[in-house]
Amino acid sequence: MIGSCLCERLVARGDEVVCLDNFVTGRRQNLAPLEGRSGFSLFEADVCRPVPELGKLDAVLHLASPASPRDFSTLSLEILDAGSAGTRNLLALAARSGGRFLLASTSEVYGDPAMSPQPESYWGHVNPVGPRSVYDEAKRFAEALTVAYARRTGTEVRIARIFNTYGPRARPDDGRVVGSFIRQALAGDPLTIAGDGSQTRSFCYVTDMVDGLLALLASAYQGPVNLGNPREMRILDLASTVVRLTGSSSPLSFGPQPTDDPRQRCPDIGLARSVLGWEPVVALAAGLRATIDSLPVLDRAHKQ
Repeated sequence: MIGSCLCERLVARGDEVVCLDNFVTGRRQNLAPLEGRSGFSLFEADVCRPVPELGKLDAVLHLASPASPRDFSTLSLEILDAGSAGTRNLLALAARSGGRFLLASTSEVYGDPAMSPQPESYWGHVNPVGPRSVYDEAKRFAEALTVAYARRTGTEVRIARIFNTYGPRARPDDGRVVGSFIRQALAGDPLTIAGDGSQTRSFCYVTDMVDGLLALLASAYQGPVNLGNPREMRILDLASTVVRLTGSSSPLSFGPQPTDDPRQRCPDIGLARSVLGWEPVVALAAGLRATIDSLPVLDRAHKQ
């Protein structure tokens, strides 16, 4: 989702873009608007293997990794490979080509935080052997590798810590809360809430996230920098909002809380505001409506 929107934005502003994807979790249809367009090339490739020579590059943006909680058990080794071998290969590509490297890290480096909102100075509270550890630790390692590589080689790097992001093109079956709630509401099914719904998240619309990533890439600041929406809300309130916007009569259903599921997730974006001049501008209701309206007509039949 984020990668395809980022590619579109870069091509629209006149950049030449080379996109690598092995389509383990990415969807080729997300790139359909770009295929065949001047300035865009797509290679089906795995960044955990040797990356093809691509000539002179101004920037290498590393967004490659399965990232859904449903992937943590089924693609655990692939996630760890993307954070380690994939990061190393793309750092080397940036160094060879003279480009700046940007790592898409995650708010999951903070684990189940002992403070909220989370500033970049907070070192986190992560269970290194829990069911979420493959993603948390892969990204923490990727950050350490990126900084070490920059110190050793002088390669210019940037690190973004991405908080919950939603919008059109998200994988339908990825299990993330916004997409799951919308599809359940449109189908008239119960909205499944983990625990009692009092846990909090913050939700950033994808176009805002792309703005933040490009602002960081163009800046003189290495990072890490939190990118996300600082409006914190309960999952229970998100469910009620989705039901209202879809006009659904879906009830709410409560289930067990997953192991190590964070109780709070909210970014402190003071640094992004000061060094990037960035903050999100898309209101939650507007972003949710755009996401709902992007779904195929069949999925929106309940809304109609």
